[in-house]
Amino acid sequence: MYKLSRLASALLLGSLLSVPVLAADKAAGGAVATVNGVAIPQSVANAFVAEQKAQGAPDSPELKNAVREELIRRELLVQEAKKLGLDKQPDVAAQADLARQAIYIRAFVQDFVKKHPVSEQELKAAYDRMKSQMGNTEYKIRHILVEQEDDAKLIIANLKKGAKFEDLAKQSKDPGSKDKGGDLGWGPTAGYVKPFADAVAGLSKGKYTETPVKTDFGYHVILLEDSRPLTVPPFDQVKPQLAQRLQQEQLQKYVSELRAKAKVQ
Repeated sequence: MYKLSRLASALLLGSLLSVPVLAADKAAGGAVATVNGVAIPQSVANAFVAEQKAQGAPDSPELKNAVREELIRRELLVQEAKKLGLDKQPDVAAQADLARQAIYIRAFVQDFVKKHPVSEQELKAAYDRMKSQMGNTEYKIRHILVEQEDDAKLIIANLKKGAKFEDLAKQSKDPGSKDKGGDLGWGPTAGYVKPFADAVAGLSKGKYTETPVKTDFGYHVILLEDSRPLTVPPFDQVKPQLAQRLQQEQLQKYVSELRAKAKVQ
């Protein structure tokens, strides 16, 4: 069990690093304490307790007392900051506005998701679309990405002379694969931009592209090391990720509609 001083210290540190957590409706629930005539709403204490419980702290009188003491300390610091006029400084006021916005946005998103649940039918339809997009095959690929087409042509010429793909990959500008011999691992073509995916689908095992493949990233030389049948994860395994993606799409659509109707000058 936490000792009171240890818990209070942890709460103080957490609160200073995560101020928005403590925001709540100050009109609700009475006061947990009054500091120099300023009331600390019970709703703020409740929000802080809930946050600590979500992080694994046990719900106990000790926790509530530590939260109350922490809120008193916070109020004292706020009062001192105001005495110094720090709340009037533009950068401080701007940070406070951003924190307030973050709280409102988080509350709105939670409310939106609650009011717009994704149905089982929508999830299964999304799963079927995912399966059709992924196809039946996955590929083990290496690539070398360079800025100029002539550089890609020189790499291809060196490959034809017997140079090892892994050695030439050291000049790639892809930081995620250059130190691994250009290795991109296994994956379906759906995970790549179209010109890249089309080039992979047109290769035979062990072959590389003999002309540079242009994408928005630059020019690629691609080696297909192997291919195998694709095993799609079962519906129940990817259901949470699908739900999150569909919820994000719903929210983005709503925000786009708001943006289209808004009068922005």
